[in-house]
Amino acid sequence: MTSYIAIDWGSTNLRAWHYQQGNCVDERRSEAGVTRLGGRTPAEVFASVTDGWPVNDVPVVMAGMVGSNAGWLTVPYLACPVALDQLSSRLTRVEDKAWIVPGLSVERADNYNVMRGEETQLLGASALQPAMQYVMPGTHAKWVQVEQQRVQDFRTVMTGELHHLLLKQSLIGAGLPEQEENAAAFREGLAVGSHDASILSRLFEVRASHVLGARDRRHISDFLSGLLIGHEVALMTQHADRRQPIIIIAGNALAQRYQQALQFIGMDSVTLEGDRAFQHGIRSIADDLAHKIAIDRHPAWHHARRGRSARGCPNRSGFRCH
Repeated sequence: MTSYIAIDWGSTNLRAWHYQQGNCVDERRSEAGVTRLGGRTPAEVFASVTDGWPVNDVPVVMAGMVGSNAGWLTVPYLACPVALDQLSSRLTRVEDKAWIVPGLSVERADNYNVMRGEETQLLGASALQPAMQYVMPGTHAKWVQVEQQRVQDFRTVMTGELHHLLLKQSLIGAGLPEQEENAAAFREGLAVGSHDASILSRLFEVRASHVLGARDRRHISDFLSGLLIGHEVALMTQHADRRQPIIIIAGNALAQRYQQALQFIGMDSVTLEGDRAFQHGIRSIADDLAHKIAIDRHPAWHHARRGRSARGCPNRSGFRCH
C-alpha cells in the first residue's frame, strides 16, 4: 500500500490526511480555504497544515478549488467526455511541493459547466458503486452521467446557494425567527416543488404564506429546502432511466433529503458517503503517482523487472507472469 498525503482544499475549508501504507495516521482541518487565506500565501498555509509530515518523501495530492483561478495554481480542466482513469496522468505540479488533480469541464452551446474536487469523488464512486447517474448535493449540486468509467456529461444546480441567498438576503427570510427543523414542512415543500414546471412564481408565496399566518414562521427554511430540492430532482431526472438507481454522494443529512425527494417521484437511490468516495479516489491517484515516480527514479530497474516478468519469471507476489 502507498504512503501519501491527501488534501481536499476547497473555497472555505481545507482537510488533510497523512497515510502510511494505506492507513490514516493523522488528520488535520483548517478554515483556510482558498478564499480565506487570511493574508497568507497558499504555500504558507500548505507548510502550516503539513508541518511535521514527510512532504518531501511521499506523494502529496491535492484536489478542489486549490486548482482554480482563485487558488494556488490554475490547473487546466479535462474536457468531457473523459475517462476517470485519466485524472492520475494529468496532474499538475505546484512549486515542487505537491500535485493538483485537474477538474472537469463541459463546453457546448447547450451546456457550459465545470467542477473541481467532485471528479476525485467520482473516481472513487465509480469503483465503489458503479452507476450511470450520480448526484452530488451541496452548495452547487452536480448531476453526472457516466458510461463505462467515462464522464459523458454533467450539469450544476445552485440549489444550496439559492436556499441560502433567499433565506438570508431576500424578502423571503426578512423578519423570520430562528429556524427549526421540521420534517412535515420539508415534505410539503417537496410536494409543491416536484409538481411545478417552474417554481419562480412560487417563491414569493413562501413569504406570503407566513405573513398571512398559513405557514409556521419557524419552519420556512425546511419548506423552502423541500421546494427547491423537489424541483431540482424532478427537473434533473426527467430523462433518467428509472430502472437504475441514482447514486447520491453526500453526507448523511443532505443525502436523506435527496433520498426523500427521489422516493417522492418514484425513483430508487443508493447513498455513498462523500468522504469515503473522495478517499478512495485520491488513494487511487496516489497509487498511480507513486508508481510513476518509482519508474522515473529507477527506470533501469523497472525495465529489467519487466523483462524478467515477460520471460515468465516469478514476480514478488510469487505468481508467474505470462
